[in-house]
Amino acid sequence: MSDASASAPAVDAAAERGARLAEFLEHIGSERQLSPRTLRAYRDDLAEFHAFLGSYYGSEEWTWGGVDRLAIRSFMGDCVTRRGLAKRSVARKLAAVRSFYRFLHLEELVEANPARAVRSPKLERTLPGFLTVEQVTQVLELAEIRAREGGFHALRDRAILELFYSAGLRLSELHGLTLADVDLVSDRVRVMGKGRKERIVPLGRPASQAIRQYFEVREALLATVERGERRAVFLSQRARRLSARQIQNLVTGALGAVPEGEGLTTHSLRHTFATHMVDGGADLMAVKELLGHASLSTTQIYTHTSKERLLKVYRQAHPRA
Repeated sequence: MSDASASAPAVDAAAERGARLAEFLEHIGSERQLSPRTLRAYRDDLAEFHAFLGSYYGSEEWTWGGVDRLAIRSFMGDCVTRRGLAKRSVARKLAAVRSFYRFLHLEELVEANPARAVRSPKLERTLPGFLTVEQVTQVLELAEIRAREGGFHALRDRAILELFYSAGLRLSELHGLTLADVDLVSDRVRVMGKGRKERIVPLGRPASQAIRQYFEVREALLATVERGERRAVFLSQRARRLSARQIQNLVTGALGAVPEGEGLTTHSLRHTFATHMVDGGADLMAVKELLGHASLSTTQIYTHTSKERLLKVYRQAHPRA
């Protein structure tokens, strides 16, 4: 057999594997409408899995249908022992492999789904960072003091802080807001969350007031430029949509100005919103809908946050704790 004919099966197998990966990524990109960042994570994780299997089998002639549970477990073990990845990272990679094989199985491209029988690493639940009522009040009062002096930046930044805390938005959700999403007549905001799922979130009075005041200077700014992002809610001084990094930086700076606020982020305000809602007696299902969580188990971490806070208060205050 010639070298060319011997290499043909390996070339065909590699092309077939690449085609299946491309089909899967196209599927989750169009059908599930995942964010570019999530798509990139899926692509990278599956590329690592593909590279590992080439080494594991010692040949390029392997197929997706020939992969078994032991191979997947070996991949996870390699992530931990050789690469030193954390359990959470390994669990994410396994989730990508599971989704890929679920797709292959549903499309009848493989006879069985070997990933179904592979257990995910047991993860420790970490309590998210958040601000106390006193801390968040101090942050917002400082923002209000600056806003009283007027100025585009001060009014805009106050509106951003109030909106994060009032509505519990993700950074990507606030960044993507358009004027059509904000209803100041009924004090509501329409949010496009993960998976392109839309939800309506109410606004508190301070947030609505802060947004109204910001809109005045926003209109004044747009009147001075020929070209500007007229649909975007939050603009830079150049009338362009604020980047996610710019929003994160200004929020981090504002939170760092209060005691124990250093290192907190925009997501800390989302955690703060949820924690204060649960502490105030809000129904967990209602909080789930407000946050845009797909699963109630994701929301339930805030009950743990509240219990941990109460336990800390008890231990600090009770004479015989």
